[in-house]
Amino acid sequence: MTLLPFYVVPLTQATWDEALESARNLPSETIPELRLDLFPDLDPEEMIRGLKRQCVVTNRRASEGGRWAGSEGERLAHLLLAADCRPAWIDLEWELAIPEALQAHRSHIRLLRSVHVPPGVFDLEARLQALPDGDAYKWVGHAEALSDNARIKPSLAWARDRGLQLSAFLMGPKGIPSRCLQGVWGGTFTYAAPDDGPPAAPGQVPVATMKAWRLHKLNRHCGLCGVLGSPVLHSKGPAFHNPRFQASLKDLVYLPLDCGTAAEALAALDRLPILGASLTAPLKATLPPLLGLQGPLNTLWRRAPGQPWQSANTDASALRETLPGLAPGPVLLLGRGGVAQTTLQVLVEQQRPWLMASRTEPSSPAEVAQLAPVGVIQATSLGMQPEDPMPFPELLAAAQPSLGWAMEWIYKEDTAFARWARELGLTLVEGGALFEAQAMAQSKAFIGGCGE
Repeated sequence: MTLLPFYVVPLTQATWDEALESARNLPSETIPELRLDLFPDLDPEEMIRGLKRQCVVTNRRASEGGRWAGSEGERLAHLLLAADCRPAWIDLEWELAIPEALQAHRSHIRLLRSVHVPPGVFDLEARLQALPDGDAYKWVGHAEALSDNARIKPSLAWARDRGLQLSAFLMGPKGIPSRCLQGVWGGTFTYAAPDDGPPAAPGQVPVATMKAWRLHKLNRHCGLCGVLGSPVLHSKGPAFHNPRFQASLKDLVYLPLDCGTAAEALAALDRLPILGASLTAPLKATLPPLLGLQGPLNTLWRRAPGQPWQSANTDASALRETLPGLAPGPVLLLGRGGVAQTTLQVLVEQQRPWLMASRTEPSSPAEVAQLAPVGVIQATSLGMQPEDPMPFPELLAAAQPSLGWAMEWIYKEDTAFARWARELGLTLVEGGALFEAQAMAQSKAFIGGCGE
């Protein structure tokens, strides 16, 4: 049987010339998907010839996320016109009978049967018991919670045991594990976004990123680690930890694991299951108590599912290493979340006078001026988005005459706070430096403590 490459990459570029150039630069583990609905005015034969027939051709309905504007009959007729050009694969909807014109090409065209079910529907098992005629199968649902990904696993294992080519995954940020763990769970292919074009569906990961994580080479015994919290798609964690796992020959992969509540995270830890987790907002203080641990924490790991959790706060260790290199004296601490609580603990340990200011418990400019802080630590979430404003500008103005240094935990963007500190000529400890220090300790814990 002809097998699909592991990565199917939809060509989503704005023009066909850009799409064709992108397809020519795809690595060997990929096959481009030609979405006729994205290029409705172009000749299918010309596009398929440009791809040397090595492509999956589909014409996606609007009800399934496509852009085809004509009738259903016109959509199928356009798809059958493409079949006359003999592409390697044609994607035909799961419930449709195979048209005679397409059946005549079955000796040289492989048939991918696909379905995109509405939110709230999970009929994968039932569909696998009544498979239509085809050479490969794709089922796509929606992830409402991180633990929903676990519902995919039994069906993928079932398909693997029967030699079926199946890709089953969930859309949305919470569905990323199902896209990335196809090979681990039994799927034979998955969908990736092009590196030079927009994703074709929510939750698609760029193909270069998926290749760097070596998702096409993971085996069924690979353990899952990741960053738990929301939002997490910006996290540098996968780029930091996965190369270290690979260099140590550790059978682990590290993914963004989006979940917004401790209850959702607790379910995911058990059902996926997860061996190692970096906790970020809003879970540093809220998840540990559900595990019988005292927070705030940012690192969890265990040898195997069902084994006791070990824990650490590598944010604290990174801060303990950094603070002694900064001028001593009072500190203005902005924020009251998990990382702010960790920061406060270290300030108290190192006997630095402090004043904490937050939205729920504000401080006044007069209090800040009286403290005369030599340093300010930005531990709020402001800066996660490019348009975020300065945190507490009136307090920073009051602190400015005495300040010598500034520190920030945010590392996603060049923030308004960081720009302000540079303009003042303050010694600046950026979030990226703190991330590197705490993530190195996490990697050591994961490599030494997760799996065999």
